[in-house]
Amino acid sequence: MDVDAYVAAHRGEWQRLEQLLGRRRLSGDEVDELIWLYQRVTTHLSVVRSASPDPALVGRLTTLVARARAAVTGSSSAAWRDVGRFFTVIYPAALYRSARWWVAVGVAFTLIGFVVGTWVANSPEVQATIAAPDEIRQLVEHDFEDYYSSSPAGSFAAKVATNNAWVSALALALGVLILPVLWILWQNALNVGIAGGLMAGAGRLDLFFGLILPHGLLELTCVFVAAGAGLRLGWSWIDPGPRTRSQALMQEGQAAGALAVGLAVTLLLSGFVEAFVTPSPLPTWARVGIGASLWLGFLTYVFVLGRRAVRAGSLGDVEGAGAMEVAPTAA
Repeated sequence: MDVDAYVAAHRGEWQRLEQLLGRRRLSGDEVDELIWLYQRVTTHLSVVRSASPDPALVGRLTTLVARARAAVTGSSSAAWRDVGRFFTVIYPAALYRSARWWVAVGVAFTLIGFVVGTWVANSPEVQATIAAPDEIRQLVEHDFEDYYSSSPAGSFAAKVATNNAWVSALALALGVLILPVLWILWQNALNVGIAGGLMAGAGRLDLFFGLILPHGLLELTCVFVAAGAGLRLGWSWIDPGPRTRSQALMQEGQAAGALAVGLAVTLLLSGFVEAFVTPSPLPTWARVGIGASLWLGFLTYVFVLGRRAVRAGSLGDVEGAGAMEVAPTAA
């Protein structure tokens, strides 16, 4: 295709669309014309993208189409509608579709943590290899509890959410390699098991669960979701099923992208609980009750909204986000 000739043939339509977009008020005929030009320029952009390597031209038309789409659909309402659809359809569907993976990860993690914790709690020899008696005493009597009030609540919440988002992002990003995700899970399960074992060995298991459960139920579930989705992504390369490998990776990668965005919000909530609820003077039953309620709410969100979205045909991916709502006409 002769790009220069194509530009010369359609420049007038682009300029006219820019003129209409620059006006604050449009008549009924001008609104119809704007919609028609929006459809035309959308098609022009598709043609130019496939035929022209000129980034300036592609960028100009992309911007023009985005402005026109905002004018046609209403930018604010469209944006809020997209956000609403993400959290009521896409994110819960992605969670539900990968549930078998992250539930399995959660069960394995819990078993490893329990076995390690029991071993540490009942073996003074193992405890001696972990730390000196004075260091263990400092941990169980002061450091473990003091950690949750070591910083101002607001900054602590941000730090915790950032760290957990980073761990989850690593699990998602490295999932295609499988082994790094298993290593991350193993290390975290060991750390939780060792901490619980040391606290149990000192007779402070009630304090351990009283501080871990309020935020940990939701927080660890998010880590399980990220790891499960990462492993699912890696397995799609090994066993793509009826899809090609590229199709499987693309579909599961888009679902992982949706999970990454949704988990960032969910982890922000668990970070808030860890900063404001876990160290609060509330009785243990109240703090654990708040954490358990949020966790059960999350599971309800997954298995009610998620199941409904999947049955309605959602794949839990972000494909088509921002897609044009008006079908383009032929050039």
